[in-house]
Amino acid sequence: MEQQMNDAYDVAVIGGGIVGAAVFYKMQTRFPHLKMILIEKEAILSDHQTGHNSGVIHSGLYYKPGSLKAVNCVKGRKELVAFAQKYGIDHDVCGKVVVAADESELPMLESIYQTGLKNGIEGLEKIDAEGIREREPHCTGIAGLWVPVTGIIDFRQATEKMAALALEANPDSKLALGEEVTKTSESGGLKEIKTSKGTYSARYTVFCAGLQADRLARKDGVKLREQVVGFRGDYYELTESGKHKVNNLIYPVPNPDFPFLGVHFTRMTNGEIECGPNAVFTFKREGYGKTDFDLRDSFDALTYGGTWRLFFKNMKFGIDEYRRSFSKRRFLRTLQRLIPSLTPDDIRPGRAGVRALLLGADGDTRDDFRIEYTGRSIHVLNAPSPAATASLAIGGQVCEMAEKHFGLERNTAKAGA
Repeated sequence: MEQQMNDAYDVAVIGGGIVGAAVFYKMQTRFPHLKMILIEKEAILSDHQTGHNSGVIHSGLYYKPGSLKAVNCVKGRKELVAFAQKYGIDHDVCGKVVVAADESELPMLESIYQTGLKNGIEGLEKIDAEGIREREPHCTGIAGLWVPVTGIIDFRQATEKMAALALEANPDSKLALGEEVTKTSESGGLKEIKTSKGTYSARYTVFCAGLQADRLARKDGVKLREQVVGFRGDYYELTESGKHKVNNLIYPVPNPDFPFLGVHFTRMTNGEIECGPNAVFTFKREGYGKTDFDLRDSFDALTYGGTWRLFFKNMKFGIDEYRRSFSKRRFLRTLQRLIPSLTPDDIRPGRAGVRALLLGADGDTRDDFRIEYTGRSIHVLNAPSPAATASLAIGGQVCEMAEKHFGLERNTAKAGA
């Protein structure tokens, strides 16, 4: 029987990935007098994009200077490292190398370097082939970049700690797990949030729904022209015979014509080393298996013109990614561009993740972060990588928006109208 929950909250945050948890934490600590709730449809936090990403603390190297990605990544990285140090979150600021395998990649390497300088990446350094080998002895390239502020972290731990700290700030606040939001409406100056287990009331709502961001935005009355399309990324991991060939993080120079960073090597906080991910269209937004399928997700994506325009723009890349997805030999060949000594025995299939891209009707991937407000709601509509790194900065940005548009005040007894 459905439970009716009539006691209104001041703010409801919908979505329990690291962005939602960071918003919950930032808002609750900035406005400790407000009663808040974080609603997540899974039984645990960070169970989709956050818990399946590569665990990298990104530097801010690749993003257009002045963009929300660039500004929030650099600011958020510093906040995240300080947060991890303060609360004992597993992490290591170990640095990474970006490697040009041949001369054709040198112009893009220089472009990345200049972008990094404009974004204020501390300690960014050009290195030659010898400099690459000094840091990664088994890696082969003709030139590269050393990015000392890149690191690794356990994003699940960080997410759980953010939520816990928010709950400590106000014992009347709540974490609601295993509750899927099915409908929102507005009545009497309150937002009514219907979930799979009951109904909540809140003065204001903040949606951080990741892979479901577009659907929940439309349910909340947002006239959104774009649509979220999911892309699965498959990883391999190094076996015991291959682990010694990677010290920390090794990235290729990204192809400017393809909207992903390319297959890279990442040491995880648990000592494992992952290789990947590739990027293939997924027939299920929250599907982590190669053959996972959801009729609604597939129908929505394949009847949307933007999906097909993206396919046609990236036809060759898409075909190559799919072939590599089902072929260990092809995946290994890609990895060998950076570490030629890798053998089939050095890698084994690993996990997979899914990335949400807010795709325009023209096939544009809407690359920058996108956060909008409407009425009594704020929607984080597009938060692809490096959103996990930038999460605390995004949370701060949402707080500023809430103060400005909702009239929330830091030192009053209740929320402003």
